[in-house]
Amino acid sequence: MKRPGGCHSLYLRSQPCPRCAQPCWAKGHLASMFFWAAYLLSLQLHIEYCWAFSCYKTESSPSFSLPGDYLLAGLFGLHADYLQVRNQPQVTRCDRPESFNGHGYHLFQAMRFSIEEINNSTVLLPNISLGYELYDVCSESANVYALLRVLAQQETDHIALQRDLHNYSSKVVALIGPDNTDHAVTAAALLGPFLMPLISYEASSVMLSSKRQYPSFLRTIPSDKHQVKVMVLLLQSFGWVWISLIGSYGDYGQLGVRALEELATPQGICIAFKDIVPSSAQVGDPRMQQMMQQLAQARTTVVVVFSSRHLAGVFFRSVVLANLTGKVWIASEDWAISTYITSVPGIQGIGTVLGVAIQQRLVPGLKEFEEAYIRAVKGDPRSCPKGSRCSTNQLCQECHAFTTHNMPMLGAFSMSAAYNVYQAVYAVAHGLHQLLGCTSETCSRGPVYPWQLLQQIHKVNFLLHKHTVAFDDIGDPLDDYDIIAWDWNGPEWTFEVIGSATLSPVQLDINKTKIRWHGKNNQVPASVCTRDCLEGHHRVVVGSHHCCFECMPCEAGTFLNKSDLQICQPCGKEEWAPAGSTTCFSRTVEFLTWHDPVSVVLLTANTLLLLLVVGTTGLFVRHLHTPVVRSAGGRMCFFMLGALAAGSCSLYGFFGEPTVPTCLLCRPLFSLGFAVFLSCLTIRSFQLVIIFKFSTKVPMFYHTWAQNHGASLFVAVSSTVHLLICLMWLALWTPLPTREYQRFPHLIILECTEVNSVGFLLAFTHNILLSISTFACSYLGKELPENYNEAKCVTFSLLLNFVSWITFFTMSSIYQGSNLSAAYVTAGLTTLSGGFSGYFLPKCYVILCRPDLNNTEHFQASILDYTRRSGST
Repeated sequence: MKRPGGCHSLYLRSQPCPRCAQPCWAKGHLASMFFWAAYLLSLQLHIEYCWAFSCYKTESSPSFSLPGDYLLAGLFGLHADYLQVRNQPQVTRCDRPESFNGHGYHLFQAMRFSIEEINNSTVLLPNISLGYELYDVCSESANVYALLRVLAQQETDHIALQRDLHNYSSKVVALIGPDNTDHAVTAAALLGPFLMPLISYEASSVMLSSKRQYPSFLRTIPSDKHQVKVMVLLLQSFGWVWISLIGSYGDYGQLGVRALEELATPQGICIAFKDIVPSSAQVGDPRMQQMMQQLAQARTTVVVVFSSRHLAGVFFRSVVLANLTGKVWIASEDWAISTYITSVPGIQGIGTVLGVAIQQRLVPGLKEFEEAYIRAVKGDPRSCPKGSRCSTNQLCQECHAFTTHNMPMLGAFSMSAAYNVYQAVYAVAHGLHQLLGCTSETCSRGPVYPWQLLQQIHKVNFLLHKHTVAFDDIGDPLDDYDIIAWDWNGPEWTFEVIGSATLSPVQLDINKTKIRWHGKNNQVPASVCTRDCLEGHHRVVVGSHHCCFECMPCEAGTFLNKSDLQICQPCGKEEWAPAGSTTCFSRTVEFLTWHDPVSVVLLTANTLLLLLVVGTTGLFVRHLHTPVVRSAGGRMCFFMLGALAAGSCSLYGFFGEPTVPTCLLCRPLFSLGFAVFLSCLTIRSFQLVIIFKFSTKVPMFYHTWAQNHGASLFVAVSSTVHLLICLMWLALWTPLPTREYQRFPHLIILECTEVNSVGFLLAFTHNILLSISTFACSYLGKELPENYNEAKCVTFSLLLNFVSWITFFTMSSIYQGSNLSAAYVTAGLTTLSGGFSGYFLPKCYVILCRPDLNNTEHFQASILDYTRRSGST
C-alpha cells in the first residue's frame, strides 16, 4: 500500500488468524492478544528510514551509532516530551528549540560510556566489540518508530513474518530503555513476541512485572510495588493517617495512586483528598486552581505526590502560586531529588519534603567522559547523504554547542539513573559473555537470537563496583531505596539521606534526628483527623472517614473491639482479656496434637515398640518349640505380647482432640492390657519357683497345681477381676470429652472427665499389687538356673514402672494442662517398654544372636548345675 509523497513506509498484508482461519478482526480475537503483537504476527512490515507518512531531509549526530559485532539499542529522552496535539500522523521531530532535557542527555552518555568501557576491557568480551544504535524518544510516535527500526532484520528493512520467532534475528540483540512507563509498555508489548531483552532504567510501574503480557521486560529500577509499600511504612512510622494523594496523568502516576490507596486504606490511613494532574495542565489554569482550593480545604498536613517529573513541576508551581505552605510532601522516586523540581521559584517555602529515592551510586569516570566528549565534538551535525537512509530522531543540535563550562550539571538524580543504564548495559554484556562461552582470552562468534540472550540475562549475578547486579523471577532488580529529606541552606538546595528501605522483606530504617522540620521547635507535624482515644474508650465516627471520630468511654466489663470501633462488647466464653485491655483475645485451645514435636517423638517411640512386639510375636511363632520360648512360657508368651500390643495401641487414643470412643477406651484398655501382662509375668515367676524349689518339698501342692492348671486359672481370675474393675469404672465414673475453662483464664483444655476417678484408682491399685507380687516371685527365684533366672530383668522393668508413675502423679498434682496427657503417655510407654525389654528382649537376643544356647543340652546342663549347687548347700 503506497503512501502519498512517495514514502513507501509500510507494506501491509493480512494473514489468517491461526484460531479460526479468518482475519483476526473478523472474530474479535484482538482482545485476547497483545495489541502490537497481534499486528506484528499478522502483518508484514516494510520499513523505509524516512518520516512516516511524510518525508523530511534528515540529519544525524555521529554519536548516536557505533558499529560492532553485536548491537545494543538505547531509547533516551534527550528532549522534553512532545505534548501538543498532532493533526497529522507524523513521527514527532524531537530536536526542537527550547526542549533539551539534560537528564536524558546524561543517560544517553552513560550508555555510550558503558559500551566504550566494555570494549576497552579484555575481561568481559575479549575479542568482541559492542556497538549501539541510540534514539531520542520524545513522544509515542518517536518511540514506536525507533522500536520498528530496532526490530528490522539484519541487512534488510523488513520485519518479516515467521512462523517460529525463535529464529528471528534483528539488527540489535537487546534494548536499553525507555525512560517512562507509558513508552515502556509499548516497547515491552512490541518486543515481547520476539523475546528481545528490554531493560528499562526508569520505568517502575508494577504492571510491567507481568511476564504473561511482557515476557522480555526487565529493569534496573525497583518496582513501584515496593515503592508504595515503603511510602505506607513511612507514613505509619510518623503516625500520619490523614493524608492527601496527588498523582500524575499516565500509567506511572495513576497506577501508583491506585496501588497506594489500596494498600494504605486497610492499614488505617484515610485519604481526605485525591486528584490527578492532567497531562495538559498549566500553571494558573482553572483545573489547577480548583485542585489547589480542594487541597487547602482538605486540612491534611501530609500530601503524597506520586507524579512524573514534568507534571510534578506544574503541580508545585501551582502550589507556590496558591501559597500552600506548612505541609509535609512525600515524594515518589521520579522527582524526589530532581533539580527540575527544586528549581521551581519559591519552592523552598512549601514545607518539609521527604521522599523515596533510588539508592545513590556513582558511575566512575562518567563526568570525565562527558567532558572529553564535549571537547571532541566539533562542527554541526552531518546531513543525511543523498540516497542513504538516516533515522528519525538521531540528532542533538544542543550537544554540539556545549562547552566544559556550560554543559548540563551531572547531579545526584541523574547519576543514580545513569547507574541504572550502566548496570543494564553490563547485564547484557554478562549475558553475552555466558551465551558466547567467553574465556579470559576469547569468545566464540555466531548468531545470537534474542530469546537465548534473554535467558542468560535472567541468570546474571555479578558485582559491579561492589554492587550486586541480579534479577528476580519477574525481571526486577534486588536493589533497595534511600529515604531522603530536602535541606535548604538559604537558596542552596541539597538533600540528606535519612534512612533506607530494604525490599526482601520491605523494612524501613529511618534516623528521624536528621530531619529538619518546618514547624516550631523542629517537632514532627501531626496529620490526623482526630487524636487517638484513650484506653478503654470507643470511637464514634463523624462523617465518611473512619479517621474522623469522637471518643466515648466504654462501660465497665466491656472491651474495645478492633473490628468494630463503634461498639463496646463483653468478652465471650471462648475469649479472655487482661485487666485494662482494649481488646479480647481468643483462648488457646490445648490438647495433645498429632504434629506437636513432643507428640511426634512419643508416637515414633510407641510405633517402634508396637513393631517390636509384632516382630517378637513372629519370632516366637517360628521358634515356638525351642527351649528358650518354652522356658519363657510357651504359648502364654503370645498372651503377654497381645496384652502389650493392646496397651500400646491404647496410647494412640491420647493424641488429637478427645472423642467419646477415645475417652471410653484409651485408659481402661491400657490398664487392662498391663494387668494381663503383669498377671502372666507374676504366675510365670511363681511357677518357676514352685518347679525348682517346692516340687520335691511339697509334692502334693505341686501336683494339685499342675493338674488343675493353676497358672491359667490365676491369669484368668486376675484378668477377669481387672476387667470387672474397668467395667465398673466405665459405668459409675464414665469418662467423656469436655472443655475445661476454669484452670487457666487464657486456655481451653480439651480432656476427658473423671481422669483420676475412683475407678481409675482401683484399677491402678490392682496393677500395683500385681507388680509387687511379680517382684516378690522373681526375687524368690533369684537363685534359679541361669536360663530361668529373670530376677534382674523383671526388677529393672518394675523399677521403671514405679518411677514413671510416681513422676506422673507428682506432675498431675501440680499441673493441669495438655502436657498432662503427654506425661501419661510417657509413663505408659515407659511401663510397656520396660516390661517388653525386661522379659522378651533377652530371649530375642538368645534366639537371634546365640543360637548355640537355644538347645536342650544347654538347658539340661544349666539345670544339672543348679541341682548340683542345691545339693551341695
